[in-house]
Amino acid sequence: MTTADDRATDVPADGPRVRRDPVLPANRDDLGDQVLTVPNLLSVVRLLGVPLFLWLLLGPHADGWAIVVLALSGVTDWADGKLARALGQSSRLGALLDPAADRLYIVATLVAFVIRDVVPLWVVAVLLGRELVLGVTLLVLRRAGWPPLQVHYLGKAATFLLLYAFPLLLLADGDGTAAAIAAPIAYALTVWGAALYVLAGAFYVVQAARLLAGGDRVGAGR
Repeated sequence: MTTADDRATDVPADGPRVRRDPVLPANRDDLGDQVLTVPNLLSVVRLLGVPLFLWLLLGPHADGWAIVVLALSGVTDWADGKLARALGQSSRLGALLDPAADRLYIVATLVAFVIRDVVPLWVVAVLLGRELVLGVTLLVLRRAGWPPLQVHYLGKAATFLLLYAFPLLLLADGDGTAAAIAAPIAYALTVWGAALYVLAGAFYVVQAARLLAGGDRVGAGR
């Protein structure tokens, strides 16, 4: 999945003196302030698809169309990062919209699945608990003057697995041969995706703790 580190890769020079390695966060404030760009437009389209996706799942139970919306979201997710780099249109807004859309699709799908009893409640509780912990962690980092953390490759892999598991879970919730074939694949992707999602969250918390322990950035160079 494309994420903020696809759009920003440099650590600002005015930060605290820490070792430059892949776990350090990129400063989104160093990105451009463009708003009307092709990648940003694609990200907005993805965000607008979230309520449509939820309505299809919970209203008419049009699972086929919901899967189409989810698939189109995956295509635009891949395209916006590629276009941002190819066209030189990386921006602060894009770096915020892209991961936000991923999380919204995951949360929206989990809520809909609980309401429709597609997945057990404990699975949803674990994944949403991870999001809550990360949300608090990001608030603490921001309060200390740090930009959001770069997305770990495990987080990318977990999001990829979950977003492919969800449509298969919908298919497995039906009847017939297709449902029987999809069920084991869907459950395997869900288990692996959930495990990696939680593991990636633990890595984010560890990275945040390292940054906070290394020195408070508030006021540095300001």
